[in-house]
Amino acid sequence: MHKDSQLMRQRITREIIAWFWVALAFLLINGTIGQARVIPSSSMENTLLIGDHLIMSRLGYDAGVPFTNWHVPLWRNPHRQQVIIFKPPFAPDSTDLIKRTVGLPGDMVDLRHGAVYVNGQKLNEPYTTGLTEPAPPGYADVKFPYHVPANCYFAMGDNRTNSYDSRFWGCVPRNDIIGTPVMVYMSLDASPDAWQPGQIRERFLAYTRAVLHPGEIRWNRLFHTF
Repeated sequence: MHKDSQLMRQRITREIIAWFWVALAFLLINGTIGQARVIPSSSMENTLLIGDHLIMSRLGYDAGVPFTNWHVPLWRNPHRQQVIIFKPPFAPDSTDLIKRTVGLPGDMVDLRHGAVYVNGQKLNEPYTTGLTEPAPPGYADVKFPYHVPANCYFAMGDNRTNSYDSRFWGCVPRNDIIGTPVMVYMSLDASPDAWQPGQIRERFLAYTRAVLHPGEIRWNRLFHTF
């Protein structure tokens, strides 16, 4: 009997150690290779909806140092019209932003008649909602045509009438770009308040309602890739 209890303790110990390494590997992968994100605003409609849950890839763009806020930019750079996730240049400690790259380093970006022109050519943007207009007076001094500096990207939300983006605060430094979305793994039609930072109770209730009322899940958006 004593031998059996000893074997049981050894088995439990091995299980605990195994799960410890699984959890540690998950944390390391989540910090350095990919992460999950949820869309809290309408700035990227209709490409991304409030309540869309994304898998973000950091591969080639950025390496996060686990258990810290440190990150190391890598070798890949965004291409034009790619959706990117980045640290807000005007508030690095706030929630990450997601926008679409419109201007690359060295580009001349202009806004005319509600459309975007890059290096004199009108950009084909079938994904946008609303006209593309400059920021109203009183914001950062972003004048058009705008020359995108080296190692910087001009980014805008697809919902052009409701997006706080490079038109307001200037370009996104390459060092602030941390990744790109890969897939929508869940999408909930819940109150926008649930996805704001710190709203743990509202978010828990949103997930609970989705379990009880599966109709709140946007099934047609699941596994949408970018």
